[in-house]
Amino acid sequence: MIEEIDWEAVRTDLDGQGWAVLPGLLSAAECDATAALYGPGPVFRSHVVMARHGFGLGEYRYFAYPLPPLVAGLRVSLYPRLAPIANRWNERMGVDGRFPDEHADFLDRCHTAGQVRPTPLLLRYGPGDYNCLHQDLYGEHVFPLQVAILLSAPGEDFTGGEFVLTEQRPRMQSRAEVVPLAKGDAVVFAVNHRPHRGSRGDYRVAMRHGVSKLRSGHRHTLGVIFHDAL
Repeated sequence: MIEEIDWEAVRTDLDGQGWAVLPGLLSAAECDATAALYGPGPVFRSHVVMARHGFGLGEYRYFAYPLPPLVAGLRVSLYPRLAPIANRWNERMGVDGRFPDEHADFLDRCHTAGQVRPTPLLLRYGPGDYNCLHQDLYGEHVFPLQVAILLSAPGEDFTGGEFVLTEQRPRMQSRAEVVPLAKGDAVVFAVNHRPHRGSRGDYRVAMRHGVSKLRSGHRHTLGVIFHDAL
């Protein structure tokens, strides 16, 4: 499915707005099988209840190494498509760091710096749950793009619970966007900053993401983050 994505359109959307939809990245069966993993067990390394940390309401679990094959495969196959965009963004923003072509080489960089804990995660929301606006940074080495895949069907499995992005440009008020997603769709978006071209050249726009309050049902999301954590 990754080969069928219009990556030129993805690049254009990312450059223009800081996010892009990857339609039908996972099949319904893959969504259901991934959501069914949620719960105690060796597949996960930690469990976070958002309310305990002021992150919102809901919960999530970080996968342990070795990652499930589907999750590991997404990391390996998506990264080479996104690395050229990330490198171009860093160049435009005046950031010195550049990213290698293959994800394994980037992970070696993370692990050498002590970022050895896997960051892909599975999130679960119920009625009234939400996720506050945030950024997933985790350490010195941050890949500037990440992917969230909706594993549940809006209007059938849940209502509400929209994926929300905000951007803050210098000396301007924040702007919010709701990303339309169907079951199996993914959104790739800026983790921290993205470049924006203004009248005097490029400057940095800060972005955050979250999930609005669920009105009913249950919602599962797979988060694919490419850098590991301290």
